[in-house]
Amino acid sequence: VTASCSSMSNHTKERVTMAKVTLENFYSNLIAQHEEREMRQQKLEKVMDQEGLADEEKRIRRSQHARKETEFLRLKRTRLGLEDFESLKVIGRGAFGEVRLVQKKDTGHVYAMKILRKADMLEKEQVGHIRAERDILVEADSLWVVKMFYSFQDKMNLYLIMEFLPGGDMMTLLMKKDTLTEEATQFYIAETVLAIDSIHQLGFIHRDIKPDNLLLDSRGHVKLSDFGLCTGLKRAHRTEFYKNLNHSLPSDLSKQTFQNMNSKRKAETWKRNRRQLAFSTVGTPDYIAPEVFMQNGYNKLCDWWSLGVIMYEMLIGYPPFCSETPQETYRKVMNWRETLTFPPEVPISEKAKDLILSRFCCEEEHRVGAAGVEEIKSNLFFEGVDYDHIRERPAAIPIEIKSIDDTSNFDEFPDSDILTPTGTPPPHPLLLLGTAAFISAGLHFSPMLRRVPLYFLLTHGD
Repeated sequence: VTASCSSMSNHTKERVTMAKVTLENFYSNLIAQHEEREMRQQKLEKVMDQEGLADEEKRIRRSQHARKETEFLRLKRTRLGLEDFESLKVIGRGAFGEVRLVQKKDTGHVYAMKILRKADMLEKEQVGHIRAERDILVEADSLWVVKMFYSFQDKMNLYLIMEFLPGGDMMTLLMKKDTLTEEATQFYIAETVLAIDSIHQLGFIHRDIKPDNLLLDSRGHVKLSDFGLCTGLKRAHRTEFYKNLNHSLPSDLSKQTFQNMNSKRKAETWKRNRRQLAFSTVGTPDYIAPEVFMQNGYNKLCDWWSLGVIMYEMLIGYPPFCSETPQETYRKVMNWRETLTFPPEVPISEKAKDLILSRFCCEEEHRVGAAGVEEIKSNLFFEGVDYDHIRERPAAIPIEIKSIDDTSNFDEFPDSDILTPTGTPPPHPLLLLGTAAFISAGLHFSPMLRRVPLYFLLTHGD
């Protein structure tokens, strides 16, 4: 046996390792799923007792719960492919792929299909340091998080079938508006506070809070997206790119011109460049907290910094550190004590200024949220907000939806050939271990699997 093992090729050893990981993951999944079903049942019973429901009402609620569990198990067993969906329209485009509105052929249900090109993710070195640490969203039973229903792959792409939110995203809304009123800003920031807190309670940091990732449902309420895809997949987190200030800096004249612009011209310039920044692999460091760049470690408070930047953008019309280049933006973020100022021609309340300057965008040790979300919710800027019922009430800006596949709140994008085979396979296929293992896909990884780098899966998957 020893002799045969020593003569085994590296390729065979790797295949054996992957088989072992797959089997371990399969059985740990079964145990985890059983435990989760038990926890959901216990939670249901506790809620019903708290509500004081009558026996008949409890019976109806248990029956509804059982049907949901059955449907959930059925969906987990379903094997899907591209042929099960009809592509209706491109509704988003980014550095590694695009998002399409699709319709499931057998049910007619409409979804957002996120398509990620494997080859691009490898070529741009976006996956070298990501690890498949945990399944992130599958059990995040939250109204504040975009749901993912299915995931699958082919030789070229990864496919994530997500909940379609016809309200578009906050970036598009902000580009349509000059500024938001303080009342509207209060509403959206308050809802985003609850959304961010919902993932913090799961023990995770989003790390990529920005308007692009704040989606709006059919009633105009906020849902958080791209949780689990943010770390590593955006070059914005490869901070050495921004630190190289010799990299395509603007001329002194262009810097001076931008600095001398009034708030209206700055907002126009920002909006003109904003969409292109969203498409690029470089991205923008505008919303990233300074401690993330320091590489000395950071915690969940970095998400509250990002929210402060978004709040500034809502009220002023552009983020506080926007510049001609990402490198200059990085410089401004790192020197935020001097660069975070308010233009005098855009009046805002002292309560709003104080929340941004003294509570969100400030030193970590003074930043709001360290003592819990109640510290944020009780801030004077949120006076009068009914957090318990905010999602049940009308949104600050109503969303007009004409049909289940209405895309009027999205930009127009030309079609692409991302779904057309090119004949040139990517460097290596990606092993998803049944579903999208490295993203919010519904797998519960064992301690062994959590240590497997995603790059290993990308380069050694079958």
